[in-house]
Amino acid sequence: MVEPNLLHLPILEWYDSNARDLPWRAAEATPWGVLVSEIMLQQTPVARVLPVWHEWMDRWPTPKALAAEPSGEAVRHWGRLGYPRRALRLHACARAITDDHGGEVPADHATLLALPGIGEYTAAAVASFAYGGRHAVLDTNVRRVFARAVRAEEYPPTATSAAERRLAEALLPELGAARWGVAVMELGALVCTARGPRCADCPIAHTCAWRLAGKPPHAGPARKGQTYAGTDRQCRGRLLAVLRAAHGPVPKAALDTVWDDAVQRERALDGLIADGLAEHLDDGTYRLPGH
Repeated sequence: MVEPNLLHLPILEWYDSNARDLPWRAAEATPWGVLVSEIMLQQTPVARVLPVWHEWMDRWPTPKALAAEPSGEAVRHWGRLGYPRRALRLHACARAITDDHGGEVPADHATLLALPGIGEYTAAAVASFAYGGRHAVLDTNVRRVFARAVRAEEYPPTATSAAERRLAEALLPELGAARWGVAVMELGALVCTARGPRCADCPIAHTCAWRLAGKPPHAGPARKGQTYAGTDRQCRGRLLAVLRAAHGPVPKAALDTVWDDAVQRERALDGLIADGLAEHLDDGTYRLPGH
């Protein structure tokens, strides 16, 4: 394995000069703001998250503020970020933090992991970025940088492996682990990208195992881009947009107009109800949950 010190200094120096100015990285960012950002950034680009994050933090600057609202308001203000069940998870987290932790986001990794909908990555990210804890933070970008720089592989495995976790732990510096984690993440987001990595701009190109090996192509199945047009996801998004725009129950006829395929539309609507993103009332109308 490459000597960790050969990675630490060049990546950290690169980060000092190239890091984006993001509000959840600011010194005044609260642990709640960090948690909100981490949930929003899952599968969603920074440019789309920024305006919604600002709106959420203005409206709900604390977990208690969000917990006091119906869950449907979280869904409404999630806007077009996609994967709206994340809004429900944040709302459930806010209530658990308010009820069980005095309204303060926990600093302990295991306690964070016990919150509703919080997985290993998010718990490690909040414990590290909000509280300076020494945790390996393995998002898609970090995993890709380590796969290339250390393992000479173009892409990491589909699911995070035990070997990846051991590698990430071995690469953690004794001091400044939080800054290291966000620096590697930024390198993967801006330079060591999934498609078209900019090796000429990479601070560790001279030691990168994948580059030195001649950039061997990924040995696994071809990675396919996600489709959206015509999918149940798109149909669900259109139905949910109608419910978000209304400040009261919506008649079925208003939902029927947004999607021509009746079978797919009913399936998508049933899915929204099953996921807790919509409610079907006794009078046949529909609304966001908790209203």
